[in-house]
Amino acid sequence: MPLNRFRLSSLAVLLLTALATGCGSYTRMPPEARTSLNSALSGPEAVQYLRVSSHVTPFFGDASKHLLTPYAPEDVRLLDDSKGKPINPGAVERILPAGTKLRITKVEFPTSWVVAERVLYTPRTWPWVYLAEEGAAPTAPPLVLVLPPNLERPEDFRTELEKYLAPRELTAQLDALPPAVKEAVREKRLVPNMSMDAVRMAWGPPERVLRTLEGSSKNEEWTYPGGRRKAFLTDGRLARAEEAGKPLFP
Repeated sequence: MPLNRFRLSSLAVLLLTALATGCGSYTRMPPEARTSLNSALSGPEAVQYLRVSSHVTPFFGDASKHLLTPYAPEDVRLLDDSKGKPINPGAVERILPAGTKLRITKVEFPTSWVVAERVLYTPRTWPWVYLAEEGAAPTAPPLVLVLPPNLERPEDFRTELEKYLAPRELTAQLDALPPAVKEAVREKRLVPNMSMDAVRMAWGPPERVLRTLEGSSKNEEWTYPGGRRKAFLTDGRLARAEEAGKPLFP
């Protein structure tokens, strides 16, 4: 091997090592727990069903992947620019409806090495769950579900994952919905008087829930990331909804 090529290879190794060393691990879960969780979720528990109708968008600066998110791109809060403003991952390419069959191919935690290898303008310090859609070509870019950082225990990770994925088919729940509500869920829309479960399947889990009591009526105000979208429920039924302060239906 020529001396200059050897020096270049050595320099590359040293550079990568320095980068990884300077970039601390962003996961507190012990290595053995991470390994066990990945083995279970990408092995015997790999087949899952989408619990929430979700958008498929570009994956920020990484063209080899797609982001799977229940939230509109302008409401995604995974990556900030230099001024602290959230970065939009890109326009919605399609919607995967609730009940879609998926397969977990890998669970990737943000260790120092992983963070160093990920594309710079991506949510590098968050755990990623890689998913393959049933029927997709083997060469299709993976769908990535990004989970919150610092999930310290496997049970915390599973609880978060279960907000978006279900281990069993949702056929019975979806078929029990009125046709108009079922169609709205598929299209990520809300319609008046839909059930609490249907609202969650259409718009995803809220970021904050404010509960109040008015006489014998139980009210809930669901606020979604960024505060742009809100759903108001009374006794478990959707009473009204807002987007950017404007009502979505009369």
